[in-house]
Amino acid sequence: MAEQGKSQGKSLGELGLTAQGGRNPFIAGLAVDSREVRKGYLFAALPGTKVHGATFVETALELGAGAILTDAEGARIAADALSRSEAALIVAEDPRQTLAYTAALWFGGQPETMVAVTGTNGKTSVATFARQIWTELGFDAVNLGTTGVEGAYQAPLHHTTPEPITLHRMLAACADAGITHAAMEASSHGLAQRRLDGVQLKAAGFTNFTQDHLDYHATFDDYFHAKAGLFTRVLPEDGVAVVNIDDPRGQDIAELAAERGQRVIRVGRTPLADLQLQGQRFDATGQELRFGFEGKSHLVRLPLIGGFQAENVLLAAGLVIGAGADADRVFETLPHLGTVRGRMQLAATRANGATVFVDFAHTPDAVKTALTALRPHVMGRLVAVVGAGGDRDRTKRPLMGQAAAENADLVIVTDDNPRSEDPAAIRQDVMMGCPDAIEVGDRAEAILRGVDALGPGDALLIAGKGHESGQVVGDVTYPFDDAEQASVAVSALDGGMA
Repeated sequence: MAEQGKSQGKSLGELGLTAQGGRNPFIAGLAVDSREVRKGYLFAALPGTKVHGATFVETALELGAGAILTDAEGARIAADALSRSEAALIVAEDPRQTLAYTAALWFGGQPETMVAVTGTNGKTSVATFARQIWTELGFDAVNLGTTGVEGAYQAPLHHTTPEPITLHRMLAACADAGITHAAMEASSHGLAQRRLDGVQLKAAGFTNFTQDHLDYHATFDDYFHAKAGLFTRVLPEDGVAVVNIDDPRGQDIAELAAERGQRVIRVGRTPLADLQLQGQRFDATGQELRFGFEGKSHLVRLPLIGGFQAENVLLAAGLVIGAGADADRVFETLPHLGTVRGRMQLAATRANGATVFVDFAHTPDAVKTALTALRPHVMGRLVAVVGAGGDRDRTKRPLMGQAAAENADLVIVTDDNPRSEDPAAIRQDVMMGCPDAIEVGDRAEAILRGVDALGPGDALLIAGKGHESGQVVGDVTYPFDDAEQASVAVSALDGGMA
């Protein structure tokens, strides 16, 4: 992405950059895509997973780049092109991090109070709940992540954690629109690629750590260390770490945060928790919570389905408290929280009272968590529609099938986003974990079959795609919305009653 909106430009020195030879030209814009370079731009030639960005330096120079930011390897690759150019060269040990700081200085503005949350599951819910709490407290707030920018300012995002130029352009736009509070999702990819460096955080949260993204991270440890970077690198030493201490890796995060001098708010059911979930009672439309904080107990009702939502809500509350809000006022807002789109979302109800829920669960742990959390709200059978995405971690597919088989009464295996893979082969991988499942390749038909199987008191969970509005098959994204399909299926079967 490129930036063309700063007409006056900034010098390299104003952007915290030092070029070889002491050159200090004015920069007219930033770009990580050589095709978007304009005269006077700084082009960031970053190392990639398949090709080094320095391969495109010559194109950037032809389009008028005034400066090149890269690493030593990039400088070597582009040496010939650079030798024929007057562009300034900045060689950084970690050019991704340098770009993040540069983008922060270039755009300048961010919401005054910012928090970020990482973890395998729950990031969108926690960020959304934090935004809702702030809104109830009277602040202009947004959340940024998988579902785009939502709240008092709205805009689409193509990545959970966008690359730094896009991210800081968006944060500046939010600030210009009067947004004072923002909650961000911090993906492991974004953290590993230093996309959040330069974001000024008051607090950071950790939800959990389970298998995912091993198609990107070489090992489980690499995946964990990427997430831990939110606390060891991005969150400042005077920041507040809000940690789900019930997760096996939560204590590791808490210790890393404490070592840096950060205040730690531990959230969970264990007596070690500072914000302790002491009890839950479920009904058909929500749950009651009893929790304690700083020696005082609180009782609230949440209009949210799923026991795990209690942990998400308390983690969000901890982030808002850690960012400076009064705890009692925060807790008063909790009964007003609403369902997060695509996260345990009630999509439709059959005439016989059976319910249909849509959830983004796309890991083995998330499928298990969603189904076990739904069970206390359901008097009858649990039916699950599950699939797995193509071009992603294959090892989790049978584990997802197994999680569904062990926690649902009936499982229907269908297509998710096959991408470039053979959909039938993906389904077979999933069915290795649930050999007794029904296989229905067409997702719309699978949802219809699942809805048709519901008797009075039953519930259907459609897992995997959540808020997504398309299905990716090959290189084409076809319109597809699980919640919409659920409503259509109920309407078709019940004669218009959805």
